[in-house]
Amino acid sequence: MYDEIARNRRRSWLLVAAAFALLMVVGEAFNLYIGGGPFGLVIALAIAGTGTLSSYYFADRLALGIAGAREVTEAQAPQLVNVVHEMALAAGLPMPRVMIVRDDAPNAFATGRDPEHAVVAVTTGLLDRMDREELQGVVGHEMSHVLNRDTRVTTMVVAVCGAIVVLCDLAWRFSLFGGRSRRRSDSDGGGLQLILMAVGILALILAPLGAALIQSAVSRRRETLADSTAVSLTRNPAGLRSALEKLLADSTVVSHTSRAMAHLWIESPLDREHDGSWLNKMFDTHPPLTERIAALAKLEGLG
Repeated sequence: MYDEIARNRRRSWLLVAAAFALLMVVGEAFNLYIGGGPFGLVIALAIAGTGTLSSYYFADRLALGIAGAREVTEAQAPQLVNVVHEMALAAGLPMPRVMIVRDDAPNAFATGRDPEHAVVAVTTGLLDRMDREELQGVVGHEMSHVLNRDTRVTTMVVAVCGAIVVLCDLAWRFSLFGGRSRRRSDSDGGGLQLILMAVGILALILAPLGAALIQSAVSRRRETLADSTAVSLTRNPAGLRSALEKLLADSTVVSHTSRAMAHLWIESPLDREHDGSWLNKMFDTHPPLTERIAALAKLEGLG
């Protein structure tokens, strides 16, 4: 399993590098689109870099704010805090902050750029539906994300992909104010400039699609590994398997969330799984629950 964790980290960092490379392409496409020259590219990348850096440090706060998570003490949620403390000890990690999201949908997520800034949040719906063994499996899954440094990688990917979307949006908004028309004379001067502008427009159209694919690929890889790591922490695959079966049977979706943070939850908080077409599967942020349940059932049988 440790070899798989190492391979997953390498693959995840390669995807982060791909996201940064895509950001560079978008920056140059933005520059070509507005005809800014070398100085325009520097400005575009400076804006993107600043946004990425700030998002890396504050994306967890944004996610918690979107979800409406509120920190709780042991006196307020004794069983939850006890289970989180138990899993933190099993993982050899600092005790994370514990939060509750008031939502009827059973779900949970972890965030934070490193174990020292980690947060584990669960919904009231999950606490209502899970027994202690199942809650332990869910919390073990979320602590596995912290242990495997998934929260750091996903935070970076969200930040970079967000910067890509912002740059693309800026380009289209710029065009509404006549940014291209002011440079019409430049583009009329030769076919090469027109070709470069067309390439820039195509890149701006396709870049958000590429960013979504990278984000989905990162999150899908980490979910299956987190399930396996959770079993090593709890020594009980039945707990997480039973929890996932309850999630599969429940049709409630989280009220306060967004596509940008969908990958953080233990299962997608948006509409239920797509119709199974290959195109829809490309953008799924999680493997199907049925596949994850089957994998855990296999581990349970081997145990």
